[in-house]
Amino acid sequence: MNDPGPPDPHRATLDVYEQRADEWQDQRPGRLDEAVVFGRRALDAGGPCLDLGCGPGWHLPVLPPGTVAVDGARAMLDLSARRAPSSPGVQADLRALPFRRHAFGAAWANKSFVHLDRRLVPRALWDLHRVVRPDGTAFVSVFLGDAEHESYDEDPFAGRSFSLWTEELLDAVVEGAGFDVVDRVDLEDTTKGYVGLTLRRRRALADLVGPGMRLLLVGLNPSLYSADCGVGFGRPGNRAWPALLAAGLAQVDRDPLRLLDEGRIGMTDLVKRPTARADQVAKDEFRRGAARLDRLCGWLQPGAVCVLGLSGWRAAVDPKAVAGEQPVRLGGRPVYLMPNPSGLNAHETVDSLAAHLRAAAQLGDDT
Repeated sequence: MNDPGPPDPHRATLDVYEQRADEWQDQRPGRLDEAVVFGRRALDAGGPCLDLGCGPGWHLPVLPPGTVAVDGARAMLDLSARRAPSSPGVQADLRALPFRRHAFGAAWANKSFVHLDRRLVPRALWDLHRVVRPDGTAFVSVFLGDAEHESYDEDPFAGRSFSLWTEELLDAVVEGAGFDVVDRVDLEDTTKGYVGLTLRRRRALADLVGPGMRLLLVGLNPSLYSADCGVGFGRPGNRAWPALLAAGLAQVDRDPLRLLDEGRIGMTDLVKRPTARADQVAKDEFRRGAARLDRLCGWLQPGAVCVLGLSGWRAAVDPKAVAGEQPVRLGGRPVYLMPNPSGLNAHETVDSLAAHLRAAAQLGDDT
């Protein structure tokens, strides 16, 4: 008989909302101040709007007409349909939204991601970045503190779990997700403080990272092509994906989500700003990016970090660095430096790049 493993705390939280939706609606009336302001922004942005984690639909009447209501609890969607009959309801996981790329102009996520394990929020933000169009807007609010996913004895709706964020980690994750913060407001509920962020969705490539990574691949910065298609190293002439396939680290070409889920290999960049060429990035940008990467690795603790491109690492960390394992670590994790897989780098082949990737993966497996 297969071991079902430990219970999913996210599922336990959803069960609370399924079973006590009416009670929640009666005891926790929604505050509309921020939603009213965001509703105006969403109208200006144009296009459809999402209410992620809509609950009983408190905010739907002040969001744009026809806003799509999304929640993991069916009971909450039933309540929201009574409050806003014109808003279609969709039961979905915040980490796997069932919408096409760039389908929405705006997304409202008020205290929605607080019930996810904090280490899974970058993936949820990656999906939010995917479904919101460039220059679209989003509102995200989270609780402040420092906890991956905890329940509290004093919670009147026992069984729920929460993640809490330091300001520094939140800023690093939001930047990595491809959003600019255009407004920040400190909020307060009955038990704890939280922060609301109004975001602008950049033309960028969002991090796809999570817990338990065997290896974290780090590009120098995204190409405009990769930013637009949402796939790191996505340009047809780039040899990163052929090398990952040749090394046996990827099973499907240009599928970063499957690479993370099945291969436990994540993707980020030293610098998040996309450009036509890596030499358009200034040295100080690489240095700032290395500091963000150090914080990210210290938090998620991948087995190893593989930087694909000597020039960016030399600009950010060590001017004399050569390919191979580095003396400098990121977040306490070993770093492997390899050549850039760009098609412009004629000195390398798919086979030579695959050998570097295998060595980087082995470094992660050995630590």
